[in-house]
Amino acid sequence: MAQFATGITVLTARGTLAHAMTANAFTSVSLDPPMVLCCVARTARMHETILDAKGFGVSVLSSDQEGLARYFASRGRPGGMAQFERIDWFPGRHTGVPLLTGSLAWLECDLEEVYEGGDHSIFLGLVRSASRGAGQALLFLDGGMHRYDPPTARSA
Repeated sequence: MAQFATGITVLTARGTLAHAMTANAFTSVSLDPPMVLCCVARTARMHETILDAKGFGVSVLSSDQEGLARYFASRGRPGGMAQFERIDWFPGRHTGVPLLTGSLAWLECDLEEVYEGGDHSIFLGLVRSASRGAGQALLFLDGGMHRYDPPTARSA
């Protein structure tokens, strides 16, 4: 699977204790109704946070947000809302979930279903709101993060 390029997101949830994590196991499922899914290890703190909040937020990272991807992948950051004190974010208008400023896109989702998937749970989210930013994508490929450089007229 290391040869399959994916986008990089930061999932956020705000239940009893807010939490966030970097994730690339995320995809669109349906346009009507709008649904997405994310996969989270059952041992991850994020797993219980999504269940408690009954929903989650998604910030699709831009190519200049690699530092945020690494920050939310690290285990040494503070817990709860303190982990958001060092970064720019705004509350989602429907759920108040933290969404990261400067991202390519933002989603707020209600938790629709939870499915078992090996050592992970597959969280199916019904999209309550979606908005779009600007920039280039941050990709995960071959164990590392890469910036997407779209083809130019000369290279195409």
